[in-house]
Amino acid sequence: MSAVLKPNYQFRPMTERDLDAIMEIEPHIYSHPWTRGNFADSLKSAHSAWVLVQDANIIGYALMMMVLDEAHLLNLSISQSYQKQGLGRLLLEHMIQIAQDLKAANMFLEVRASNISAIALYENIGFNEMAVRRGYYPAHHGREDAILMGLAI
Repeated sequence: MSAVLKPNYQFRPMTERDLDAIMEIEPHIYSHPWTRGNFADSLKSAHSAWVLVQDANIIGYALMMMVLDEAHLLNLSISQSYQKQGLGRLLLEHMIQIAQDLKAANMFLEVRASNISAIALYENIGFNEMAVRRGYYPAHHGREDAILMGLAI
């Protein structure tokens, strides 16, 4: 599986300098967004963190934690104005390639049960539902279930 980038798109490792741009995107696409501290902690923990840029502007980002031979996708996001263009798939394929390069045997993720488009993307790539984590995510009224999904790499 290899992602094909259009000429004006590129991937590069995320740095702390990217956090201002990321914090401009994150609250517009999630009801309960990651905080700047969440991103900073992830970078300090040496998680695999990447940005997708178009003409030097960050339009997407993803973070993944490796534990032994397991890759855990922590966050995969595309700016609202760039969604529904195949860029989420492109970014996901990039992260799967990074996991393969890091010798991961499997990739895991949690996704909100209500996030139908993300679930469809993951299933289309080959992820399978493994379990439901009841009340995993905060929601406007209580908690929301997460679907735990996995992919053999």
